[in-house]
Amino acid sequence: MSFLLKDPEAVLDYMMDWGTEYLSAGDLLADSLWSVTPDEPGGLTVLGSGFDASSATVKAGGGVAGHLYRLANRITTAIGRVDERSIVVRVEDR
Repeated sequence: MSFLLKDPEAVLDYMMDWGTEYLSAGDLLADSLWSVTPDEPGGLTVLGSGFDASSATVKAGGGVAGHLYRLANRITTAIGRVDERSIVVRVEDR
């Protein structure tokens, strides 16, 4: 498993590409929701998000140094498919 590294003070954007390997011809993203696990005081937080026809982005901030977080993206497509993928973020003082 690979980890994306983030400083506790950094605010970074992450992107999930759904179009390349997931979406059928003619299908597109209709909804996107991001969540963080674990939900803890001072932990990684979602500061904003957005999506287009084939990808979803999130702006994440905070986090406790030395902790791992699962940043999950749950999507619904125009034809009603629902799926979730996640990114593991390790917070370290950099």
